Amino acid sequence: MKLYNTLSRSLEEFKPIDPPHVGLYTCGPTVYNFQHIGNYRTYIFEDTLNRVLTLSGFAVKHVMNVTDVGHLVSQGDEGEDKMEVGASREGKGAWEIARIYTEAFLRDCRDLNFLAPDILCRATDHIPEQIALIQRLEAKGFIYKTSDGLYFDTARFPSYGRLAGLSHIAGIREGFRVEANPQKRHPTDFAVWKFSPQGAKRQMEWESPWGVGFPGWHIECSAMAMKYLGESFDIHCGGVDHVAIHHANEIAQAEAATGKPFVRFWMHGEFLLMNNAKMAKSAGGFVTLADLKEKGFDPLDYRYHCLGAHYRKQLDFTWEALEASQAARRRLCEAIRPLPEEGEGESEFTQRLRERLADDLDTAGALAALWDGLRSDLGPFQKSRLADLAEDALGLGLFHEESMELAPELQELLNRRAFARREKDFALSDSLRQELEVKGILVEDTRQGQRWRKK
Repeated sequence: MKLYNTLSRSLEEFKPIDPPHVGLYTCGPTVYNFQHIGNYRTYIFEDTLNRVLTLSGFAVKHVMNVTDVGHLVSQGDEGEDKMEVGASREGKGAWEIARIYTEAFLRDCRDLNFLAPDILCRATDHIPEQIALIQRLEAKGFIYKTSDGLYFDTARFPSYGRLAGLSHIAGIREGFRVEANPQKRHPTDFAVWKFSPQGAKRQMEWESPWGVGFPGWHIECSAMAMKYLGESFDIHCGGVDHVAIHHANEIAQAEAATGKPFVRFWMHGEFLLMNNAKMAKSAGGFVTLADLKEKGFDPLDYRYHCLGAHYRKQLDFTWEALEASQAARRRLCEAIRPLPEEGEGESEFTQRLRERLADDLDTAGALAALWDGLRSDLGPFQKSRLADLAEDALGLGLFHEESMELAPELQELLNRRAFARREKDFALSDSLRQELEVKGILVEDTRQGQRWRKK
């Protein structure tokens, strides 16, 4: 398997530190609002990576964080904590906001057919680990204090910025990557602990050796990744917007503390574009999975849309393109449904599918291999084997009923029809099928049971 390593800017053969075990850390959501479909493009790439590694015989330990404190509005260290902003926006407590949007994220993950991470770790559950890491850095002279918090001195870490291809930090303008702060020694220095503002009690704050406050956004990922995967591990993923700041800072504070290489492979997913611009919550009008459902799309139609492009290439989102992906995924499911439940036998198409996935997750090539195999003169058992392999790797729900929720009255009709079939009341079953079709729901019976889709 070859994967593109942002650190070396090249395709490299993937070899884990302790084969066959693979430590995988993925940057999860900041839970102050719903995640938009641009966020989910990155998570789809990461879930596909997890699936392909597992299919290739590796034993993956997947750790994903939930940022529920410390992520400030600016990319630097100024402005309000996004959790406090979310609480103010909705008139709720910050802890309640974190719970609501974490639960919403996990529902979306189920709808997108993600494999659950082995460990889902919340920043607020790991304050002691973050404080301990800051103390290690302080003991080695990497930390200094200002009036608003503790900062990492990037000048003391000579290789700072190498992930983003920065050979030095002297030319980075104040205020370009971080907000201006006259007490900072260098423009790229970043906060590891922020003090609570005087006279304004925060909803999320903790005692520390340096005073009451809260952790910086970057320190949480280093602390939790090392707690669960060790001081050096195999793969760290995220969006391409994390390269220059968040992940550069993770590397600096982790390696400064341990003196060891932090991560072997860094992998990043490209942006989803809408109207030629990156989709972002700050821009307003972002699209969520709920918006897709309201327009009649299954979230897995969107997954198919994302897998049609390479994760390292920007992808344009339009409703027309999503309609095409919906139609293609439905044709794929219809081609697979008549096949035997148990497939067997390797073919040139299963081999091609494996090769495409092993080439830096070429999911578009894997889909092409699947389509070509289904259209070929392969026997039904070999086609079924190909479909099984594709489902394991791509997670498209090829054998599922549609995952969209139905209106209660339609679901009740489907339940009644399923009961009528079991009781062999075929007259009632046919009558209910016709009633559902009039209401826009097509039903068919398969060996796996009743399936439905929107007309």
